[in-house]
Amino acid sequence: MRTQAQLLSIITERLTDAGVTYMVVGSLASSFHGEPRQTRDIDIVVEADAEHLQRFRDSLDPNEFYTDAGAMREALERRTSFNIIDITGGWKVDLLVRRDRQFSVTELSRRIAVRILDTSTFVASPEDTVIAKLEWASQGDSERQFRDVIGILEAQGASIDRAYLDHWINALDLGHAWQAVAKPAQETD
Repeated sequence: MRTQAQLLSIITERLTDAGVTYMVVGSLASSFHGEPRQTRDIDIVVEADAEHLQRFRDSLDPNEFYTDAGAMREALERRTSFNIIDITGGWKVDLLVRRDRQFSVTELSRRIAVRILDTSTFVASPEDTVIAKLEWASQGDSERQFRDVIGILEAQGASIDRAYLDHWINALDLGHAWQAVAKPAQETD
């Protein structure tokens, strides 16, 4: 049975070999920048064309990984997501095609090289992880997203770029979600 660390290593190595630009986001990113928590999946933003994604898909052994070629093509066309299922371990990898908007372009350009789960990889910056978590919170499942944001803010402290956060919170109309996070954080001070 494959571990999450082994899966991350395999997937990011294959993405790199296929020429796909990527960054780890979601729970792994927030755990890296803030308070660690368990997750059964890996979320990765990708920027690639159909040829590079097909090269990536072809590099995965179909006896070990399930991917749907149609779902991959549709995700690329609609700029949504598709899944890879690790048959041997039951893990899921969500590949999210980079959205066609300025924040998403900026977010990917700010990715940072790190080591997560003993794997050299790229991860979204702490600020971009906060903003993405606020977006998810505004769409539902807010309690977990807010806990992740608070964990990042507490762990990063003064090193977090507040001007950058303020800019994108305003630009993406996330003030309500930000206030929901800021109020509990102020109450604990």
